[in-house]
Amino acid sequence: MNEFLQQLINGLAVGGIYALVALGYTMVYGVLKLINFAHGDIFTIGAYLGMTLLVSGGLSGSMTPVLAVGLVVIIVFGLVALLGVALERVAYRPLRKANRLAAVVSALGASIVFQNAVMLIYGARVYVYPENLIPTLTFNIFGLNVPLMRVIVIVSSLVLMLALYAFINRTRMGTAIRAVAIDQGAARLMGINVDRVISLVFFIGAGLGGVAGVMVGTYYGQIDFTMGWSYGLKAFTAAILGGIGNIPGAMIGGLLLGVIEALGASYLAMAWKDAIAFLVLILILIIRPTGLLGERVADKL
Repeated sequence: MNEFLQQLINGLAVGGIYALVALGYTMVYGVLKLINFAHGDIFTIGAYLGMTLLVSGGLSGSMTPVLAVGLVVIIVFGLVALLGVALERVAYRPLRKANRLAAVVSALGASIVFQNAVMLIYGARVYVYPENLIPTLTFNIFGLNVPLMRVIVIVSSLVLMLALYAFINRTRMGTAIRAVAIDQGAARLMGINVDRVISLVFFIGAGLGGVAGVMVGTYYGQIDFTMGWSYGLKAFTAAILGGIGNIPGAMIGGLLLGVIEALGASYLAMAWKDAIAFLVLILILIIRPTGLLGERVADKL
């Protein structure tokens, strides 16, 4: 039983990261019906920016580690969010009325550009985040010793997800996002600036992806320029699992995928860890293509 609870907590931590990245996929799909294949690389850029600020920027040595990480998360969110807006304006907006395949090719091209830019700037080696950023404390939860870092990842991802859910459902701008997701033409007739709303969606989605990248760096301690492919594909799987275009679905899908992956790696073998995620993707596409919370378009987001 202890082993099960331990892996459940591990899975929730990793699943929270998957969910944050999955939200970027699902929000963009909700308003544009487009899969942003460059989103995984935006996540990677967030991880590298976080490492650069902590190491080269000297933040980890000029203030308490916890405060440094918090400041880095805010800065990375802003920088990566702006990168997401630039991506939408350069790679997607000019092709909005073009054939759907053109946008897909543009997304793949942007992904390659981002990945190679990271490799050109940082090289192909693995980078290590500064040690002891988070105190090595543990919490006793149901008789298990859970590291503080794991608790922080779970709590912060849940807080970010709930904040986004409240923003989408309780604010005027959130209402505008949902209106654009339902019908862009009708939204324009209602006086909604559709281009601004779409830019906001990329801003939020990219920012959350960047924060997830910093979380991975502080949680696992190391990053590399190919990490976006693996995490991006798993986050995409989470979005499909929950119902692409559905924000609560992306949250649930990410957490569920993390738990399934952790339990599978524990009870089967660690070698199955990545294969399990893709097996889940295949099964959900066969059994329920719309995902667990798949709904009609008007109910998405």
